[in-house]
Amino acid sequence: MKVEVKDLPEIPVAYIRHTGPYKGDEELFGRMFAKLMEWAGPKGLLQSPDTKVMVVYHDNPAMVEESKLRMDACVTVPDETEVEGEIRKMTIPAGKYAIAHFEITADQYEGAWRSVYEEWLPESGYQVDYRPCFELFLNDPKQHPEGKHIVNICVPVKLA
Repeated sequence: MKVEVKDLPEIPVAYIRHTGPYKGDEELFGRMFAKLMEWAGPKGLLQSPDTKVMVVYHDNPAMVEESKLRMDACVTVPDETEVEGEIRKMTIPAGKYAIAHFEITADQYEGAWRSVYEEWLPESGYQVDYRPCFELFLNDPKQHPEGKHIVNICVPVKLA
């Protein structure tokens, strides 16, 4: 695991929210992103090489009942983007983030998150900040020779 701490700017995103269990549910993530891409594609929002795809997590699964967990499938959009229906818009707050880089399989996400929080964070001199954390997807696993997900896990931090 490689981790660097960086200041990130605000990130405007369009998103679809899911409330409830999501752990290990690849079909749920697939449906959410398919719906989001069906909306974004015709609007030309997927044409830019700067477009990023991510998942934002609002709740700590160790502290929030599974049925109340909130998760957003997101795509970056220009500020002026109009949304409708179940597609909403928000801005991921700017600030300092610990960015942990991984090449993992779909079943290794939980272990990757655990290594950031249980191994890196306690030794880092940082503590978790109040902003949401997110996964930033850097590839399409279907195009990776080993089917791996190349992902940055981004955790908001401040000095301890």
